[in-house]
Amino acid sequence: MINIIAPPKSLRMGERVKVMAPSRAMQAVYLDFLKRNVDYHQPWVYHSADPQYFDHYLARIKRGVTQGCFIFDRNTGHLIGVVNLNNIMLGVIRSASLGYYAEEAYAGQGYMREGMMLVLDYAVEQLGLHRFEANIQPDNIPSIKLVEKLGFRKEGFSPKYLQIGGKWRDHERWAILDEEILQWRQNK
Repeated sequence: MINIIAPPKSLRMGERVKVMAPSRAMQAVYLDFLKRNVDYHQPWVYHSADPQYFDHYLARIKRGVTQGCFIFDRNTGHLIGVVNLNNIMLGVIRSASLGYYAEEAYAGQGYMREGMMLVLDYAVEQLGLHRFEANIQPDNIPSIKLVEKLGFRKEGFSPKYLQIGGKWRDHERWAILDEEILQWRQNK
């Protein structure tokens, strides 16, 4: 019997990047991306390179509580970043929290900014989300600069907000609304 793997679903296409929905066929690419960037991501994010974690990740996406978005360089096809819309809530709140991480070799070149904007556009237009929150450790300056460039505003400070690498870590709360995303896009 031949197993047919459905082609990955393209969510958005930009000038330099394309946003794809994760699929089982992307597992090896994703795990390689994590291994290459482990030192770059820590202490901000600690990933599991266990293939079972990827299965759990796909299951969360299937349940609708997370929307995974892989950012690929359109020219090379390399996976250069991941943006996750986590804790998706619909109904009267229509919100999600963002988690994201990038390829070190592409840092500071605008690829993640383009990819994140495409993800936010997708989340507003296709998922009907209204509010997005990014919780960032205060020392993670590149991440703060990214959300600032996208028009997020700092809303507050949460002491010991999230446990990362076995330690409770402080975070700044940054947020943006759907109408601010549309305005940012029009002024771009």
